[in-house]
Amino acid sequence: MTGVVWKLAVSEGDTAQAGETVVVLEAMKMEMDVLAGDSGKVTRVCCEEGMSVQPGQVLAIIEPEGGA
Repeated sequence: MTGVVWKLAVSEGDTAQAGETVVVLEAMKMEMDVLAGDSGKVTRVCCEEGMSVQPGQVLAIIEPEGGA
């Protein structure tokens, strides 16, 4: 289902913890949190607020602690 990036909860260079909200999407008038799968450094944010996104699209890249 297509959604819209409602809020970015991290920026490049931030440290994200596993389970922490990275992006909040809005679809069909519902907000959905996209959570970090692993703890690590946010090396790239691949979206911006207001951007339409598709299922499976990469929204952010988090390099796991200790490197890839």
